[in-house]
Amino acid sequence: MTQAETPPDSPPKKKSKLPLVIGLVGAIALGGGGFYATYSGLILGSHPSTAAAHANPSLPDITFVAVDPITISLGPQSRSRHLRFASQLEVENVHAAEVQLLLPRISDVLNSYLRAVELAQLEDPSSLMRLKAQMLRRVQIVTGQDRVRDLLISEFVLN
Repeated sequence: MTQAETPPDSPPKKKSKLPLVIGLVGAIALGGGGFYATYSGLILGSHPSTAAAHANPSLPDITFVAVDPITISLGPQSRSRHLRFASQLEVENVHAAEVQLLLPRISDVLNSYLRAVELAQLEDPSSLMRLKAQMLRRVQIVTGQDRVRDLLISEFVLN
């Protein structure tokens, strides 16, 4: 007999799990290294937040002028009774005093426009961007084209 036979009662020899563990640890290490390389900007350019910080290190020379809140009563056919609207105007610092002086006219034009808008548009959430563009255009007509950069809506509540 040249080969040793194993007795029939002994269990079969188990395979080693060491290659599986080494492969798993290697996969985790490579995945973590790939994530770090991508996140830190070593691969595929720089990190988005650091790119934005390097592109514009200083804030623009702007200020925000608050427009008095407007409350508009809606008609009897609407589901809501009132519209509460508050906004701010983004202006350059050199034009802030001029825009502040024109706030009564700005409030008047916004109040007039919001009262003229149909109830269906006020109640439709997707029409807010159109309303904002229309209001900004009207404010720019009142103040002059280059004085107001943007209209920021801070409150638009139907109750």
